[in-house]
Amino acid sequence: MPYRSASDRGSVTAELAVTLPVIVLVLALCLNALAALGVRVQLLDQSALAARLLGRGESEAIVRDALGGAEFEVVHSDGLVCVRLGRATGLLPMQARSCALDDEQYTAMSPDG
Repeated sequence: MPYRSASDRGSVTAELAVTLPVIVLVLALCLNALAALGVRVQLLDQSALAARLLGRGESEAIVRDALGGAEFEVVHSDGLVCVRLGRATGLLPMQARSCALDDEQYTAMSPDG
């Protein structure tokens, strides 16, 4: 049996009391990072959907309904329609941007259009 001094008594409890909050904090940060990653993927999917819909010539009202009323910004340039979505999540604001071909611009430039 190893020798223990009276000053070692309760040291495991003290170490656990110090490390347990740190472990809980790290776990909470990891879970928050996973949740933020999920929001980022969702924003990317929604911005791609909005860009495709606007590229096909759908109205912004239809796109707003498809996105559940989310606010978005649309930019038309160089034959592309780009959509930027943003959402505040926890500590960080998240943004996503997607572009699609602007069919209206290409049909206007085509010899048949």
